[in-house]
Amino acid sequence: MKYRCPKCNNTTFETDQMQATGGTFSKLFNIQNKKFTSVTCKKCTYTEFYKASTTRLANIFDFFTN
Repeated sequence: MKYRCPKCNNTTFETDQMQATGGTFSKLFNIQNKKFTSVTCKKCTYTEFYKASTTRLANIFDFFTN
């Protein structure tokens, strides 16, 4: 993956994932049906989030494991 930080032009980075709830039903039952991938610059720590797709099976699994 080619990455250049928009703030400092650094090319080293790390990636991670984050999940969040969305909508009333998912908030009530704490279903984390929104998934994001983050890219963080290793020099200045500027972070961008990109929406990732989730599967229904993962959402059902999340419901039963909470």
